[in-house]
Amino acid sequence: MLGGGLSNIDFLYTEGKESVHNKVFSDSVDTPILKNKLGDSAGVFGACLL
Repeated sequence: MLGGGLSNIDFLYTEGKESVHNKVFSDSVDTPILKNKLGDSAGVFGACLL
């Protein structure tokens, strides 16, 4: 999962994901690249929970 300001860069979930999958030395890639649900506010929510 990508977090912080990186979560706002949409091409990371298309071209970035494809680029990572092309560089993996395996026939299958099981690690998903997902957009986080809290956007770039995830750190603020984490601080509040502490």
